[in-house]
Amino acid sequence: MSKKLLPITQTAIFIALLIVSQMATAPLGNQLVTGSIVNMILIVSVMTCGLASGLTVAAISNVAAKLLGIGPLWSLIPFIAVGNMVLVLTWHFVGNRHIGRKYVSHVVALVCAAAAKFLTLYLGIVKIAVPLLLDLPEKQAAVISGMFSVTQLITASIGGALAIVLLPTLFRGIRRQE
Repeated sequence: MSKKLLPITQTAIFIALLIVSQMATAPLGNQLVTGSIVNMILIVSVMTCGLASGLTVAAISNVAAKLLGIGPLWSLIPFIAVGNMVLVLTWHFVGNRHIGRKYVSHVVALVCAAAAKFLTLYLGIVKIAVPLLLDLPEKQAAVISGMFSVTQLITASIGGALAIVLLPTLFRGIRRQE
């Protein structure tokens, strides 16, 4: 496969994997399961295919979820996209550093990225969008605020832990193909 076509193909595969996982886990109605898998896919895409792939998957993930009928309000999508991109950027810049062993940089990336995504979504959605930009009934505002608070820290952490488990095997497979 040509060097120019490979990144596009890899990104398309991650987008397809993301959509299929969202469709498969949505009926469970469990944000922890779906969110953790989505975060894992975002992390694996950036760590195996590079920053452009990771950012593309991060930007498309919440639009795909909304089109599948499992995403939140359209007005929240830009905030979620930024949160996903913060996760991807943090993993790219921290997870690729050599802090002792590769494993150590991945654990540091997990902690930093989960905290950064949580703070981005908490400030953007809970503190800005819900109270200042959206005119929602109190009960709906509370549900949305709950979805974008500590739950995001948990799903980003679980997704990061799953990625840490998968990445060594994926890196070995990539090295064998090169």
